[in-house]
Amino acid sequence: MNHSLATKIKSAINKSKHILLHLHPSPDGDSIGSALAMYHYLKSIKKDVTLIKGDSELPQYLDSLPGYGQIIGKNIFDIDLKSYDLFIILDSSAPNQISKLGNIVFPNNLTKIVIDHHASNQNYGDINYVDDKSPATAQLVCQLFDQLEISISPDMAICLFVGIYQDTGGFKYSNTTSVTFSIASKLTKINPEFPKYIFNMENNNDPEHIIFKGLALSHIETYFNNHVAVSAISLKDLETNRISKKYISPSDIANTIKSVVGWDIGISLIETDPNICSLSFRTRDSLKYNLSTIASKVGEGGGHAAAAGSTIYLPFKKAKKHLLNTIKQLYPEIENS
Repeated sequence: MNHSLATKIKSAINKSKHILLHLHPSPDGDSIGSALAMYHYLKSIKKDVTLIKGDSELPQYLDSLPGYGQIIGKNIFDIDLKSYDLFIILDSSAPNQISKLGNIVFPNNLTKIVIDHHASNQNYGDINYVDDKSPATAQLVCQLFDQLEISISPDMAICLFVGIYQDTGGFKYSNTTSVTFSIASKLTKINPEFPKYIFNMENNNDPEHIIFKGLALSHIETYFNNHVAVSAISLKDLETNRISKKYISPSDIANTIKSVVGWDIGISLIETDPNICSLSFRTRDSLKYNLSTIASKVGEGGGHAAAAGSTIYLPFKKAKKHLLNTIKQLYPEIENS
């Protein structure tokens, strides 16, 4: 973040009258936290702002965040983009990370500001604030506010903190730095009730969540001399166990798989709809295996070297075969290592 870029973003906000915010498909703490922090700021300067939930249902585990109830239950195709003059696009590396329901046509009157931390970002905004060294978009938003000397309210602080906390895996991932801790320290001073929000995040399960996790863990299979472990669940599995989509958590499963010593890549593959499979990737060795490359090669997706996601538009069995073939193609040595 530099002052010139921050000034451009502030100027675009000042000129706008109707601002749109969104959540990416399967929104996580960083998507929701950074969007809500921006929402609170825009409201504080009397802007007309709309925050839509996007393609997916809202995750219940984040329902304690301030402003959660203000998120409108619409996706990008449910609204008239021409009625907005500014779209602040957070935590979305490409238009298909805004929505996977179709191709988005941006009207000429709509200025797009992209704020993101994914290496796969396409810089498709009119103004792009992209830093793939940052562990979270929420950290970038915080740094933007600091550069513009914007006062961070307690509500903004907890939203930003939760975004950073979740996207760093509770400050465990390798891209967490002293800068991250410094920012988190500042945010917790502004809102010292952060332990309550962490507790609500991590202790907010329904019985269906536990059933899903049990099902996912019972479907793990290993490949390539045990270097890759995949939990693959078909739509039929979900329907048989009466698990609705709002209870699936592929990233949790991939993280659990990755925790096993020797399983270098953990993957959750879930057929969420006919011929549509959602994947989450995690690795113990991001220097050896770049998951962003795998995710973008295997389907519509991307992310980071250590954590990524993708969507494959194939039937369940073909998607699984395509996944394994792609990994072998990208890392032919994996079977013999």
